[in-house]
Amino acid sequence: MNEVGHPLGQSALGGKTKIFIILICNLLVCNLQYAQSNITYDPGSMIDISTGADVCADAIIINGTYSGGGTICQGPLPVLLSSFTFSVNKNNAALSWITEAEMNNSGFDIERKTPRYPPEGGTSGWQKIAFIPGEGTSNTPKSYFFEDKKLQTGSYKYRLKQLDYNGNFEYFELESDVVIVPPNVFSLGQNYPNPSNPKSKIDYEIPVDGKVTIRLYDILGKETVSIVNETKLAGYYSAEFDGTNLASGVYFYRIIVEGGAQKFSKTLKMILIK
Repeated sequence: MNEVGHPLGQSALGGKTKIFIILICNLLVCNLQYAQSNITYDPGSMIDISTGADVCADAIIINGTYSGGGTICQGPLPVLLSSFTFSVNKNNAALSWITEAEMNNSGFDIERKTPRYPPEGGTSGWQKIAFIPGEGTSNTPKSYFFEDKKLQTGSYKYRLKQLDYNGNFEYFELESDVVIVPPNVFSLGQNYPNPSNPKSKIDYEIPVDGKVTIRLYDILGKETVSIVNETKLAGYYSAEFDGTNLASGVYFYRIIVEGGAQKFSKTLKMILIK
């Protein structure tokens, strides 16, 4: 059996399937603009639909054995997805998708596969990272957006898990991997929040592998805290500063990066209020 689902999606059901798409609706005779389909399973097919999954079509003919806790519904697909795209800004990935029509749509789980770093290598399994509510039932186009921020360098996969209010679901996977490339310049960001009370974060970018140190100094130039002191791969990073054991006042933090025959140094001011 072949997989059954939306042309951009993946159903939870496999099998030898014959799908005929017949466009018969128009604005004059239909309230919802869905493509109709007929699904036929060959004789002898053994069909198992897992609990929570569903197979929907205008006409379904099963010439075999049907089992499982899922549902078979004869009617239009619950969500007609017309596009699913992405864009990248440094180490942030923005996902956008448009539905042409929705029926009983609870919303979308956003799932991601992340790269694994040495020594494991490869990618992790699918993990849910967010949920975007749907529009219930609608016959007009709806636009959705999600931004996945502060990613490490590597190749990522994304998919949408569309759920209806009955718990049924359907997958839509992004056709291309989202690739986060290393930065091309050194950068040290202002700590945030600033003033810090007493914790804040410091973002920095390094285009080469190298030794990274970030140290905090008081107004007299005395080192008070070592925030980072380790070798890093080229990429985007965020360090956490904790001023719990320091007095309120003005401080300075300095980054020094040495690697690839390059050296980078920058100092910024920080205010600590407790």
